[in-house]
Amino acid sequence: MNPEEFIAKIAPAALRDWRGSGVSAALTIAQAILESNWGRSALAVRANNLFGMKGTGSAGSITLPTTEYRAGVPYTIQAAFRKYKSWEESVADHTRLLLNQRYQQILRRPGKEAARYVAAAGYATDPNYAKKLIALMDKYDLYHYDAEGGEEPMTAEEKKQFEALQQTVQQQAVRIAELEKRANLKTPDWAKEAVKAAVNYDKKHPLIQSPEQGSYDFYRLITIMYRRGLFNKPDAG
Repeated sequence: MNPEEFIAKIAPAALRDWRGSGVSAALTIAQAILESNWGRSALAVRANNLFGMKGTGSAGSITLPTTEYRAGVPYTIQAAFRKYKSWEESVADHTRLLLNQRYQQILRRPGKEAARYVAAAGYATDPNYAKKLIALMDKYDLYHYDAEGGEEPMTAEEKKQFEALQQTVQQQAVRIAELEKRANLKTPDWAKEAVKAAVNYDKKHPLIQSPEQGSYDFYRLITIMYRRGLFNKPDAG
C-alpha cells in the first residue's frame, strides 16, 4: 500500500471524527502514518493498531517490543498493546483517547497546533514527536482534510440550532417561491371572463390592456368587480 492509498483508506474515519468531535483529521492521519509506518508495522498488521495505543482493545491485546525514551535516550521494552478488529476501530479508539481531559487543548485545533499540544501532553516520549508529525502534514498536505471538515466543527447544540435554521430557511424559500408564482400568474381560467370584460368595457379606453401575467390579488379583484356588474357599461361606440 503506497502513501496515497494509506491516507485515502483512513481519511474518511479521520474526517468523521474531526467533524464530530473536534480531533484534527490532519493530526489523526499523521499519527497513524508515524505510529504504524504506513500500516506496515507489526502492531498494525497483527493487531490493526495504528496509533501504538497500549492496553486492551476490542479484540484483546498483543505483546510486542517498543522503543521508549528516557531523558532523550531510547531503550526497548515489552508492552501490551490494544488489538482491534479493523483500522476504523483503531481510529475511533484514538479519538476517544484524545477526548480525555489530558488532551482537551487539542480539540478544534488545526493540524500544527494539535500536533504541538498532543506532544506536550505526553502522548509519546519521543522529544521530536511534534516535529515529525508536522513534517508529515507538510509533505503530504494533510491540512486540507481539516479544511474539508471545517476549521471549527459544530457542537451538538450548534448542530441542533443549524438544523433548525436550515428548516426555517427552506420553509421561507418555499413561501417566497409561492409568492413569486402568485405575482406572475398567467390569466387563470376562473378570471379570463372578467379580464375580457374589463378589456372590452370601453373599446377606446379599456380598463386594462389584456395582461398576460399578473398577481393573484389582481385577478381576484378584477373577478370580484366583474361579478358585481361593474363592467356592464354599454359600449358607446
